[in-house]
Amino acid sequence: MRWDRGGARTFMIGGSATPAVKGLLIANVSVFLFQALAGTFAQVRLDRLFGLVPYEVVHHLFLWQLATYMFLHGGLLHIAFNLLALWMFGSELESLWGTRRFMRFYFITGIGAAIISTLVTPSSPIPIIGASGAIYGLLAAYGLLFPDRVILLYFVLPIRAKYLVLILGLVTFWSSVSAVGGGVAHVAHLGGMVFGWLYLRGPRWPRFGSGLRDAYGRWRRDRLRKRFQVYYQKTRGENDRPEDKKR
Repeated sequence: MRWDRGGARTFMIGGSATPAVKGLLIANVSVFLFQALAGTFAQVRLDRLFGLVPYEVVHHLFLWQLATYMFLHGGLLHIAFNLLALWMFGSELESLWGTRRFMRFYFITGIGAAIISTLVTPSSPIPIIGASGAIYGLLAAYGLLFPDRVILLYFVLPIRAKYLVLILGLVTFWSSVSAVGGGVAHVAHLGGMVFGWLYLRGPRWPRFGSGLRDAYGRWRRDRLRKRFQVYYQKTRGENDRPEDKKR
């Protein structure tokens, strides 16, 4: 629902989910249900294998955990908050960017949050789960792109997006350095915001995919050039030989 209030556009809650957001919602709910069933009937803890365990990533190279942890959640409130925020902010960002760029941003911030958490606590055996790193990245993007958009916090308190992001960033930073909040992965939240800001406002580094394509193109050109030089030198050498004269 959206309406104008005093010249500022107010955002209350997202409309219909966009394609990527809808896919992420379905994927997260499906994994959450499977996670609950596996834990209840098979006594299997998926968070040990698919959650982010920094020790396993560093010492046993469980690199898939950098991405899979985003689809596991610790309870109904955990997944409800993340998916509500994904719906509210993600749909508008996807409409602005398009599906491909939105998905790229979502996974860059989520994986970036995992990398920062692993670097900060490389020996931690405690699993980190949840899409919060990517969600905080979306919040950072929303605050940068729609700074004066008014959001109804808890559907009651009006606050501009830039102030909400600033407050969340400060609270998350303080919680990270003071280690408050129990099992909440504040470092991952902060990492998602940092990667979101770097992606939108940081140095204009080459995109990862295009960088690989450019490197491969340069390698092929160099290889063809060397082949041509060898062929040219060989051909030239044959042409420069004195012809045998018949006597």
